[in-house]
Amino acid sequence: MDAQEFKHDDSGDEEPTSQSDRSEIQGTLKILVSKLDDLSTCNDLIAKHGAALQRSLSELEGLKVPVEGGEKIKAVNERATLFRITSNAMINACRDFLDLAETHSRRWQRALQYEREQRTHLEETIEQLAKQHNSLERAWREAPTLVSSTPSAPTTNKGSERSRKEEASDEDEDTEYFDAMEDSPAFITVTASENTQHRRSQSNLSGASGGQPSDWNQDNHMSPSCNDVSGKELQPRRQRRTHIPDKPNYSLNLWSIMKNCIGKELSKIPMPVNFNEPLSMLQRLTEDLEYHELLDKAARCDSSLEQMCLVAAFSVSSYSTTVHRTAKPFNPLLGETYELDRREEFGYRSLCEQVSHHPPAAAHHVISQKGWTLWQEITIASKFRGKYLSIMPLGAIHLQFHASGNHYVWRKVTSTVHNIIVGKLWIDQSGDIEIVNHRTKETCQLKFSPYSYFSRDVPRKVTGVVADSGGQAHYILSGTWDEKMESAKIVQSSRGGSGSEGKQKTVYQTLSPKLLWKKYPLPENAENMYYFSALALTLNEPEEGIGQTDSRLRPDQRLMEDGRWDEANSEKQRLEEKQRAVRRRREAEASDALDEGREYEGYQPLWFHQRRDSITGETNFVYKGGYWESKERQDWSMCPDIF
Repeated sequence: MDAQEFKHDDSGDEEPTSQSDRSEIQGTLKILVSKLDDLSTCNDLIAKHGAALQRSLSELEGLKVPVEGGEKIKAVNERATLFRITSNAMINACRDFLDLAETHSRRWQRALQYEREQRTHLEETIEQLAKQHNSLERAWREAPTLVSSTPSAPTTNKGSERSRKEEASDEDEDTEYFDAMEDSPAFITVTASENTQHRRSQSNLSGASGGQPSDWNQDNHMSPSCNDVSGKELQPRRQRRTHIPDKPNYSLNLWSIMKNCIGKELSKIPMPVNFNEPLSMLQRLTEDLEYHELLDKAARCDSSLEQMCLVAAFSVSSYSTTVHRTAKPFNPLLGETYELDRREEFGYRSLCEQVSHHPPAAAHHVISQKGWTLWQEITIASKFRGKYLSIMPLGAIHLQFHASGNHYVWRKVTSTVHNIIVGKLWIDQSGDIEIVNHRTKETCQLKFSPYSYFSRDVPRKVTGVVADSGGQAHYILSGTWDEKMESAKIVQSSRGGSGSEGKQKTVYQTLSPKLLWKKYPLPENAENMYYFSALALTLNEPEEGIGQTDSRLRPDQRLMEDGRWDEANSEKQRLEEKQRAVRRRREAEASDALDEGREYEGYQPLWFHQRRDSITGETNFVYKGGYWESKERQDWSMCPDIF
């Protein structure tokens, strides 16, 4: 926690002991200041008397005395000068010490105050939980007949198995926990006990099974439609590759890069492939589909709120591959495309195209036979801030479900690459995501907490609330963006007491958390294959019948994957110079058209065109059709020669 954070956390709501401690510190500082004043007075006296002494010695030197006596007087004069210099140095050292003591005293005081406030906050939370627990126990003791009078259901093996499961999980279900979100309405969640769940089931509130987070497929607080599979599931028909050549252990010669930069424009400086991974930005964008089955489940949901939970988990899952991926993808050439046809295996087709080079922008369109369509246009903005690099994806992501017409829109958070200059690179995700269902006006607020060395929270933490159009919360989401997300259904909410910051907290009573999404384990030997996931390993696998602008056909990227980095660097420079030559030719054509009074259309993407979005009001590139028909005909005559 740095000084700014401590300063931000200061408040006037202090304990009496804190005030006395502050008075004691102030008293100590006053004593130190008075001692420094005494030292300064001594310094002035030393300087005054020293100067007088030196004048007297100088006068003695002017007198006619024997040579031996003159040498003695000169030596005494030099010693007096050294004494005055040493005294001044001592006074300056004392002043520096006091300044340092004052600075660190304020820092320690803020740290102490922060810890006191955290302790007070924890005590208030525990007190609130204890009150909730006592009220629940009293309510249960006062109405024991509600459970005993429940008509007994016929006993079945499944029922007895369920009761055994509930009995075994009593201890877990009685466990209470709390959570709080900064910069958003603070809340506390309390997991309902088994008895409380039975009571609430009498009030038309659904109960929950075991206390441990269970699989979403076994979720009792989700409608059965989310887990029903209509029709025969599509089965994989092709064996995809499971490994690529190991990453070579090439050292990076910074001096050779600097020599190549001499006398060149910044845009023409060739960056070696040592900084890259053998995938393009279009392929990285396609990696968002790794957990497409979340959308397949969401498409089967009758409840839009339950559907929102799965959409939120999908939005978080797209960051799970970035935790170890510190290398940058290849910048796509203008007109470069990437297709991922998984219709036979998983029912979807994906197409990306680089639609602009300055600024770099990519358009993406996915359609699934399982009832959903996703599209987005992403422009990458980045800011170098010395020790770290902030990467801000600009643009909205749209998701529409065919059966219900539910249309979700959200945007990505900021990615930060730390230790750019010195140290081991690591990546963090931070910021807020608001997912809006524009048909029902339901929302989900997700918060990606930035990593802090001093925080007691789990690293890479994500929390969220799903609310209906009226703002009433129905689900609490929690987890991490690199591992898993869970959902807990809210069965009751109440206003709690004020916290240390004076904010009134909402207490949510929830059912046991249910697993929404969990990250797949990385393939074996992933650390030597750029930490690629199972899907990423297949993205650059050669395919037949693809368009001639597809990223799989990019030669520098293919050479890098094969471990031939020197050849890849030469090929990368050739491709970039070829692209610059094409851009210069277009600029010349535009200039000629302007001189002749003609209109010049400029570059137009092949498979996407610009349209104004009726929801966001933004003008962006959307799929205009024709690609898959051209692939079926194997007619790529319209494709430019970019490689």
